[in-house]
Amino acid sequence: MKAIIISQPGAPEVLHLAERPVPDFSTDEVLVKVAAAGVNRPDVAQRKGNYPPPANTSPDIPGLEIAGIITKIGANVKRWKVGDKICALVTGGGYAEYCTVPAGQCLPIPDDLTFIEAASLPETFFTVWSNVFDRGRLQPGESLLIHGGSSGIGVAAIQMAKAVGSTVYVTAGSAEKCKFCENLGADKAINYKTEDFETVIKQLTNNKGVDVILDMVGGDYTPRNLRILADDGRLVMINMMEGKDTQIDLSVILRKRLTITGSALRPRDVAFKSSIAAALEKMIWPLIASGKIKAVVCDIFPADRAAEAHALMESSKHIGKIVLAFETM
Repeated sequence: MKAIIISQPGAPEVLHLAERPVPDFSTDEVLVKVAAAGVNRPDVAQRKGNYPPPANTSPDIPGLEIAGIITKIGANVKRWKVGDKICALVTGGGYAEYCTVPAGQCLPIPDDLTFIEAASLPETFFTVWSNVFDRGRLQPGESLLIHGGSSGIGVAAIQMAKAVGSTVYVTAGSAEKCKFCENLGADKAINYKTEDFETVIKQLTNNKGVDVILDMVGGDYTPRNLRILADDGRLVMINMMEGKDTQIDLSVILRKRLTITGSALRPRDVAFKSSIAAALEKMIWPLIASGKIKAVVCDIFPADRAAEAHALMESSKHIGKIVLAFETM
């Protein structure tokens, strides 16, 4: 099969098209002919040598989400059959013509969605469900602040939170991105390059603050986040793009009874990821099928142009998801 491999840690140009054996699959897995694969920031980190894959995962083929057609099934797989069209969260190896997937991590492709659109869903929707709704415990009527509202994570979180009846604020880095987020459903988008999000959130909430913050920035955002959380608020960390070190005032946590939490999805086991898939299929997939929640795809690249896709990801100029297409190769 053809695969996009990381030839060595480095810049986007280290991604190369290569021939690799079709992977073996276990009794609890399916083999998928990949039509499209989503591009995510963990792929970029892995390419740079900063995010090594878990054991028993391809060490040099990145890719955490795919869409395609099941071509073979393991002996213990009951739900799926050969020919089913699915999208799936994978631990790695998604940038290839074939990929193995634990059966529980597969989801049916909603009607009327293309493979490209379906490939843009799993990693972000699994991440948002696990962090905003499970760890962050966001409830209808509560408020959510999303840093990076125009990212793949952001566009998923905006739509999912609005669908359950929450007020949604976001930060984004341009007027265009802010307008896009508001058109997608955000109640207010804050341009962090021209506005102080801490001041704006305090004004918007009459100094009450927000109930949940989803943060992928870290660094000096952390003390500011704590200051704008409401009493009993929850800060959920999913990345630290601006650094892992920060200084915080612990008295703020005590006084407002705050919770700071976070997670990395990739190392979690199959049972955990399968439980998220089941929750998404029950709660979110009907909203996608009805068109209430949409796949937001920014750019599509043939798989052999993965280096360009990674360069766009690192530029942060995109709005929504970047996807690689394999079906044209």
